Amino acid sequence: MTPTKSEHELKETVLATVSKENVKFVEMQFSDILGTVKSVSIPAQRLEKALDEGVFIDGSSILGYATIEESDMRAVPILDSFLVYPWSNDTRLKTARFMCKIFDHNGNRFKGDPRFVLERMMEKASDKGFVFNVGPEFEFFLFKLDGDNHPVPVPNDVGGYFDLMPQDSGETVRKDIMMNFDWMKFDVEASHHEVAPGQHEVDLTYNDALTLADRMITLKFGIKTIAFRHGLHATFMPKPLYGINGSGMHVHQSFSTADGKNVFDDPSGKFGLSEIALKYIGGLLAHAKETCAILASYVNSYKRLVPGYEAPCYISWANRNRSALIRVPAGRGSKSRAELRNPDPAGNPYLQFAVMLASGIDGIEHKIEPPEPVEKDIYHMSKEERAKLKIESLPESLGQALEIMSGSKLVKETLGDHIFSHYLHIKTEEWDDYRVHVTDWEVEKYLRVL
Repeated sequence: MTPTKSEHELKETVLATVSKENVKFVEMQFSDILGTVKSVSIPAQRLEKALDEGVFIDGSSILGYATIEESDMRAVPILDSFLVYPWSNDTRLKTARFMCKIFDHNGNRFKGDPRFVLERMMEKASDKGFVFNVGPEFEFFLFKLDGDNHPVPVPNDVGGYFDLMPQDSGETVRKDIMMNFDWMKFDVEASHHEVAPGQHEVDLTYNDALTLADRMITLKFGIKTIAFRHGLHATFMPKPLYGINGSGMHVHQSFSTADGKNVFDDPSGKFGLSEIALKYIGGLLAHAKETCAILASYVNSYKRLVPGYEAPCYISWANRNRSALIRVPAGRGSKSRAELRNPDPAGNPYLQFAVMLASGIDGIEHKIEPPEPVEKDIYHMSKEERAKLKIESLPESLGQALEIMSGSKLVKETLGDHIFSHYLHIKTEEWDDYRVHVTDWEVEKYLRVL
């Protein structure tokens, strides 16, 4: 086993790489409460000081962070997160980045840092002997730009699922994305055209959730950057167009031991799954309504979670049925896992992974048995059939999801008081703003007849 480098060795390696690669700027990156990437750029000659002291930020200017009274914070770089952007081709502007931890003015970890939420949950899993691993399927749309480089809701192609069109710019963008992120050692597993015109998917290789969340923050930023260089706009909006599939972020998840053994696998267990796996699934199902406002965090998210477009809206699980909220794919052994299908790529991955893990651990701790799997197409069941099978529905709107979340002990304990209250405030404002907005649909539907 290769020994971990000391902090001093990591610093020396980073500084040597900056010099060798002729890096000019370094970005100190973190995320706001909604998962938007934030950054402080410093010239490379100031990096050594920043590695020792961090960089100061005004927390009162960051969504969901703090008030003016507690605004002085430090972003401290995570040494082993250093990488150089391969797309910064201009030698005058060559740029690298660190992911950062946020500390308050007293030198303590800031409780409003979304990364800190996932760190705490990963530690809780570790205390139980588990490593929480995830594999997200990351979907997005590529839209055209107008003459002023503003995005317009026009897909860049007319392709469908797994289509390959050599002259299509979307294929070129996907391959460019893969090359760039492979160069950064992000372990891109695959990419392909998705169901809808202009819709694409990039999959990252299974890894621990904290590593993947860090990578996804940069992945979203990088996909937008690369798409723009191809004259296109990448969006992670869950449902940008009426009448076609929206973009989801199915998350495959499992536990492993420190030596890499898959804890979800049990050849002699029911469905080839261990009792831990079944209780974990039970926890995901039991808390599905409470966590939905984190996993599907925008007004627009709930226009994806409707019947007929391959997105789940009913709380159930299955081995083969893709209309279920949770699916257990066919692989066993090291591939044993559960796939949660209601998250979307617009959310904050630190918070999304944290509430998934919290739900699963609660299922294990309280021995929550999942119901029998439902292998029939739930979309085509009547309301009475679903009631007979005790299949409940996910929240139908952000407002409903927030109301359920507001009463959730599990979500509050997972996020902490700061993020829990700030998140509810910010998202309730979004929902209220949407509720009073008069849409084009309403005008077209009612103006002439009422």
